[in-house]
Amino acid sequence: MESELFDYPVDGTLDLHMFKPGDVKSALSEFLLQCRIQGVLYVRIIHGKGHGVLRQIVQSHLKKCNFIRDFRTAPDASSWGATIAILEPMGKEGEKSGT
Repeated sequence: MESELFDYPVDGTLDLHMFKPGDVKSALSEFLLQCRIQGVLYVRIIHGKGHGVLRQIVQSHLKKCNFIRDFRTAPDASSWGATIAILEPMGKEGEKSGT
């Protein structure tokens, strides 16, 4: 199932600069779902540095997702302008449905 928001390549990187602020949460949810469906379990979410509002939205959302194994600020030159997350594969036993 692909949403109309998600005519976006699922290559493990999501650049949120391309989305309207009101679409960020749904774009992130759909991206994470599509990554798991395609077996992409290491993802990079680019939210920019700015005032940290998008970073807070992203990291708050990741905390609520039961299939996120771990996440952290990017360890490279982008530092706090991106978040890296490791996802559990689809079908992991004991997983709740949804995000």
